[in-house]
Amino acid sequence: MRTFETGQTVVRRDVHGSGRVWSEHALRVVADTSEALVTACPPGAETRWPALYVKARADGDRSVRTEAFDAMATGTWELADAMWQETELLLWKPPAAWFSVNAFYTSAGLRNWYVNFEHPTRRTPDGFDTFDLTVDLVVDPDLTGWQWKDEDEYAHVRRLGIITDTEHQAVDAARGQAVAMLEERSGPFADAVAWTTWRWKPAWPAPCLPRPTTAAQRVAPKGG
Repeated sequence: MRTFETGQTVVRRDVHGSGRVWSEHALRVVADTSEALVTACPPGAETRWPALYVKARADGDRSVRTEAFDAMATGTWELADAMWQETELLLWKPPAAWFSVNAFYTSAGLRNWYVNFEHPTRRTPDGFDTFDLTVDLVVDPDLTGWQWKDEDEYAHVRRLGIITDTEHQAVDAARGQAVAMLEERSGPFADAVAWTTWRWKPAWPAPCLPRPTTAAQRVAPKGG
């Protein structure tokens, strides 16, 4: 398995089943072990997102997110340059898991945990590929409560055929695994105190995408 050095810039890509890239996100490696690849970024990290998805974030209009998924189903999206904004991100991704555990931080500290359901990783020369499967689990900073997020969008992409029956079954199993980790305080939740006190290293500059982008529009989606 390809391994990455601490501090190295890597690119997380969401890759649609057609092989087209849905998003790119520059991150720095915090740790790379057999258990998980841990990466992070601060505000200012370079990203690329579908233009419609970025517009939905900028306008606060969730109906445009639906248009973005419709575009995904037809393969007609375009990417726009963007920057990560507002939060520091710490991301824990086991190689074979159908989810990642993310922690979002503001100046006040840990804002919340966020379990993102997605494809297992496939390592690349620049980082790793996965594919976001829409539904998420938002967890309180102290792990005392959690709630599901974007169930409506998950149902929509299921209707569009973006998520197959096989993927749906994998997500169902991963939901149970994520909740079990929370209840058992395993995985990153076993070391919640260390995660709560983590902050981005000031000596590390915000990571950049390793190749130039061509989209003319630069916008700033919010973190989380």
